[in-house]
Amino acid sequence: MLLLTPGPTPVPEAVRMAMSTPTIHHRTPEFEAIFGQARGYLKKLFDMEEVLMLASSGTGAMEACVLHLCQSKALVVNSGKFGERFGKICAAYNKPFIEIKNEWNTPVSVEAVVELIKNDPSIDAICMQVCESAGGLRHPLEAIAKAVKAIRPQVMIIADGITAVGVEKVDTTHIDALISGSQKALMLPPGLAFIGLNAKALEMIEEGGAGYYFNLKTELKNQRKNTTAWTATTTLIIGLNAMFELIDAEGGLEKLYADTAKRAHATNEALKALGLHIYPKVPAPAMSAVLHEDASKIRKILKNKYGVNMAGGQDHIKETLFRINHMGLVNVYETAWSLNAIEMALSELGIRHFDGTANRVFTQEFYK
Repeated sequence: MLLLTPGPTPVPEAVRMAMSTPTIHHRTPEFEAIFGQARGYLKKLFDMEEVLMLASSGTGAMEACVLHLCQSKALVVNSGKFGERFGKICAAYNKPFIEIKNEWNTPVSVEAVVELIKNDPSIDAICMQVCESAGGLRHPLEAIAKAVKAIRPQVMIIADGITAVGVEKVDTTHIDALISGSQKALMLPPGLAFIGLNAKALEMIEEGGAGYYFNLKTELKNQRKNTTAWTATTTLIIGLNAMFELIDAEGGLEKLYADTAKRAHATNEALKALGLHIYPKVPAPAMSAVLHEDASKIRKILKNKYGVNMAGGQDHIKETLFRINHMGLVNVYETAWSLNAIEMALSELGIRHFDGTANRVFTQEFYK
């Protein structure tokens, strides 16, 4: 089965082999060396002053950032399930928040955020996604962060980059905390979260600290010594180093970003050539999201007949959306076969005649 869901992504064989080695104890010099290597790789990836690793899914990192970096009131951008989640985290801790809510295919505007920041001095943090994976949407995060910092530099920018880090180069110049997870572009099993932090965020964490397990002050103190406050995800961190070695062997991060962007663009052009509608107004390179009344039927044929597993939507677009993953080291031929299978499924459903358009357009766009 070809797994092209937008997380979890397939784990490469070299990474699986690295994780199959005998388990080692996390309170040893041997693991401290492994952990230190991982920290070095992550700092290069995030391009921020510090990066913390948490034994959790990305939601744990989201919760930790809200607890530590929002003291008064949060502005939450909700264009999907994960923007909605930031609001739910605030509500769980009785933390005041205001929400900008858009349809899932619509990015938030810089102007809408700036207007609220100007008129509500109690807002001290903005929580939003880089890529809202519920609909494959790319928000103008960097432009928002720059505009907000020009007006009120003390406002903390907390960015969920779970489906963006390792997919594209995120400009962290004006971002205080950038979150990611192991099961997306880094092609590991779920269970490891990352938080990139700038100097201002580090200062707030060192002066404060909140909670117990997700106390970032405690983690910062330990991880700077190449250990963790609680039991480390030893196997995943070993796999993380193997994945970075694989990325380097494939040409490094810049090549990964370029290949992902080309694959995403070529896929979207091929889908449009089939008469399909790309759902988000501003597509993120992490995935291609197609809105179609027969999306669930298309997915069923892809999985049962052609061995391609793609994700559907959620909530109001559960049955009418399908999403094709571009995160990680996806082979060109895998995407090409998946597009060919989509075209065959459309023919089987009587939507359009199969004539090889998908592969032709994809190949022309990718290699031009």
